[in-house]
Order: sequence, then C-alpha cells, then structure tokens
Amino acid sequence: MRTINASILIFIFLISGSANLWAQESDLTSHPEKPYSLDDLYQFALKRSEKIKISEENLYITETIKEKALSVLVPRFSAFGNYTRYSEEKMAADTVTLIQPESTTAWGVRFDQSFTLNGKELIALGIAEDSIEKSKYDLDAVKEAYLFKVTSAYFDVLKTAKAIDIAMANVKRLEAHKNAVTVQLKIEEVTKTALYRAQAELSKSKAELIKSKNRLRLAQNVLSRVVGLEGNFEIKKPEFKKYFSLDHDMDSVKKEALLDRAELKSLAVQIKISEDMAKYSKSAYWPTVSVEGLYQKYDQDPDSFMVNDENISVGVMLNFTIFDGGFRKAEIKESLAKRRQAELAEKDLSKEIATEVEDAYLYLHTQMSVLKSLEDQLKFANDNYNAVSKQFKYGLANSIDVMDANTLLVTSETELAKAIYNKQLAGLNVERAKGTFLKTITDRLETKTER
Repeated sequence: MRTINASILIFIFLISGSANLWAQESDLTSHPEKPYSLDDLYQFALKRSEKIKISEENLYITETIKEKALSVLVPRFSAFGNYTRYSEEKMAADTVTLIQPESTTAWGVRFDQSFTLNGKELIALGIAEDSIEKSKYDLDAVKEAYLFKVTSAYFDVLKTAKAIDIAMANVKRLEAHKNAVTVQLKIEEVTKTALYRAQAELSKSKAELIKSKNRLRLAQNVLSRVVGLEGNFEIKKPEFKKYFSLDHDMDSVKKEALLDRAELKSLAVQIKISEDMAKYSKSAYWPTVSVEGLYQKYDQDPDSFMVNDENISVGVMLNFTIFDGGFRKAEIKESLAKRRQAELAEKDLSKEIATEVEDAYLYLHTQMSVLKSLEDQLKFANDNYNAVSKQFKYGLANSIDVMDANTLLVTSETELAKAIYNKQLAGLNVERAKGTFLKTITDRLETKTER
C-alpha cells in the first residue's frame, strides 16, 4: 500500500505542475494580488529598462540634430548696441570741426544667411532625417533583443520551478522506498546494504531539491533585475498555444528575416547616410555665398553735421577655398571608406542573420520532433517504476532495480519539462530571428490597452 500511495502522489505532482510550487514554497515567493503574466513583464521592461531609455535618448538626440540642420536654412537675425565715453571732447584748430565727441551711441539690427551653391545645407538636412530613421530602427532592435532577454529569463524561472516539483516528487518516492526497504529488512528479505543505498539516494535527492530551490532564487533575481521589479513576485504560467509551426520552409523564413530585421534596415539607412556624407564632403569644392543686411543708427554728443546718423546696407560675399593642404580630399576619402564599411557590414549581417534563422528554425524543429518521444518516455518510465516498486514489495526485484527505475523516471520528467518550455522559447526565437517578435508583442499590448 505504501508503494501505491507513493505512485498516486507522483501522479498528482506531475499533473499539478509548477503552479503548486508557488503555493507551497512560501519562503521563495510572496503572493501579490495579481501574478505577472509575460505581457506584464514586457510592459515593465519597456518602461524601466535603462538600455531602452538610452536608445530613446539617442533618438531624441538625432531629432535635435535635425532641428539644428533646419536652423541653418533660416536667416539669422541679431541686434547690437554700443556706447562709448571719451575722456574729453576735441575740436580742430578752426574750432568748427569736431575731431572727438564726448560720447557716441550706436545700435542696429543685422540679418545674415550663407549657403553653398550645390545645396550642402539641404544634404545635411537629409542626413539628419535619415539619422532619425536609423535611430528608430536601432531602438526597435534594442527593444527586441531586450524583450527576448526577458522571455528567456521568464522561461528559466518556469523551468527551475518545474525542477523543484520534480525534485520534491523524487524525495517522496525515495522516502517511500526507504520505508519499504526498512520493512523488508525487518523480515530479512533484503540486506542492510539495500537500506544504506536507499538512504544515500534519499540524501542525494534532498540535496538536489536544495540546489533546485537555490537555482530558482537565482532565476528569480535575474528576471527581477532584467525587468526592473522589486521584492518578491509571482508569475503566471504561459498558455501553451500551438501557433508555432513550420509551415514555411527555411528559405522563406530567411527571406522574411532579410526584409524585416531592424538591424538590416538600420544598416541600409546607414549606407544611404554614408553616400550623402560623401556628397556633403564634396561640397567643400563649391563656393559659399553669404548675404548680409544691416540697419544702423548712430548718435554722438555733441552732434555733427558731418556724421551719417542712419544707414541701411545689403552685402553679398562669395567665398571659395583655393588651397587647403589636402583637407577636402582627405574628408572625401574618409566618407567613401565609411560607405564601403557600411556595405560590407550589411553583407556580413545578412549572412549572420541567415545562419541565426537556420539555427532557430532547426532548434524549433528538433524540440517539436522530440516532444512526443519524451512524452512516451515519461509514460513508460512511470509505468516501469510502478511495476518495479511492486516487484520489490513481493521480492521479485532488488533495491538497485528500484533506484534505476527511479533515475529513469526523474530523467524523463526533467527532459520532458525542459522540452515543453524550450519549444515555446524556440518558437519565440524563430519570430525574433525573422524580425517579427517585437511587432507581435507591441500589437498585442496595444490591443490589451485599447480594451
């Protein structure tokens, strides 16, 4: 009866899953009113992540650069004023002509505007606009990578929680087996070494349970740090949906990734910026035209009829650099080299993304393929343990057989639990590899917000 009761307990623990752990292990977690779902963690991460905020500041900086580029296209207006007090008033020898007044006052307004004949300022404005677009893609790439980091930490917590469930069930099985060995020893059905072996295995299982609890604490701390949560918290188990499929072949997924990945879009914009930078550098060979308008009012004390007390003027100046020691030529070479760098970086990243997609695709295929086999393995391992336990009770199997059957059962439970969560994470990784992971999350969060 003791062995049958142990089997029933095993079945209950396997069915209950990780959710029971959060209710039983009060020393590990607290119980907030509402546990956090994965989408809740995404929202926290988007609001609290320092890395995301840094990228948002980069976007803001590029927007201010555009404002500066626009300001160059607008004439600049300025005002000036000047008051001068002299030591004394001086007159010419004829005592009629004033040489130095007692004081003078001058004020006025000025506007000036300069531009390059090939439209250098418009090129700079275009570069600033492209930089904003690039910063948006960079921000999306940072968000996507960070949210997948949150996802990985979330599934690590779930896997370690499930490992505790498995370890606790293992301890209960081994305790039941040790009790059974004790009974068999009293009637001299087994030797004392069988009891030693059972006690050793039980101690080992308790040590593994302690390690699992510590791994859970560490996984929770990592998730807390990544998301930005404080104190203890509880998380919801995900709803395992069957939307991860391999309907599309790998080449189709690769093509989709090369079109949708934010990193590649950013590099494409960077190539355009580098081409415009080359044009911007070549603008140094074009003349610069400056236009200036001036209104000035002048007063002096004492007044003199020879002084022009008010004037308005407009001036145009053409400036062209004849020799600069090779500075312009070096800048053009630098711009062309940066363009080549951007093109090479795009090719390299395309290859890297193709490999990344292939790796994610094959890993998901592997997890989907092994899942059914692991489910069957667990079923057979559980039946095997129950059968061997009964045989041991009636003296048809020894303690080593029970230990082997238990080890197989623990291994099967662990591998199946990993495969279940790894499949979900692998499906999300395929989405991330092909560049749709962030969009799927943001669309889902926006839908929830609208509700």
